[in-house]
Amino acid sequence: MDELTLAVARIRGMLLTQEKAGHAVHLLARGIKDSTPGAGGSGVSLIGRGGAGTSSGFTDALVEQADALQYGLREGPCFTAWATERVVIVDDVNTDSRWPAWQSAVAALPVRSVVSAPLVFGQEGIGTLKIYASLPGQFDEDSGRILSLFAGTAATLLAHIQGADTPLRINGNLKAALASRDTINRACGALMEREGLSQDDALKQLVRKARESGLPLIEVSEELLTKAPPEAR
Repeated sequence: MDELTLAVARIRGMLLTQEKAGHAVHLLARGIKDSTPGAGGSGVSLIGRGGAGTSSGFTDALVEQADALQYGLREGPCFTAWATERVVIVDDVNTDSRWPAWQSAVAALPVRSVVSAPLVFGQEGIGTLKIYASLPGQFDEDSGRILSLFAGTAATLLAHIQGADTPLRINGNLKAALASRDTINRACGALMEREGLSQDDALKQLVRKARESGLPLIEVSEELLTKAPPEAR
């Protein structure tokens, strides 16, 4: 993990010189890829209000494409990692049916396995780290655990960068992102209680409703909560 450790060290130095966050996340993405055998590409996503995301740092066009499809469809492993604050591992994209629309959309891309860890600063989910591989079975629980450890450090560093164009600030925008994520999680909880669903299945149902209605995920979640019994909110 020497390359990733070096990338984190460089980001720590940026806190003193107020470097731009864009350069920091690119360094982090490169460090992740260089330290992970079999990685086809890696990236850092910053996710804001209602699940709107951007690939703020990525090593390859492949990562940008695979991520853009997740943001457009409002589903995928990175989106789920952010929404649930859990590491998500995909052993084989071709056989994993958790995100059917995204699975179909990336069928032509060299993406077969994925690991994604949430970026969480304090109580605030602000994005994800992710690694894509062109072969199945490249990531396991150890991969997820290691990526999660660095995600914790990265979230703290990125949240404190104070460059003029920093997309991460502990201000109203980040609080709005936290409120949106919490609303989505509460809506998932209401569905889990009402219909006996798992957390993943509840999130998939919300995403499907958002896609079918053309509404943002946050609005679909808010609507569901207004209709839920008080005890399920």
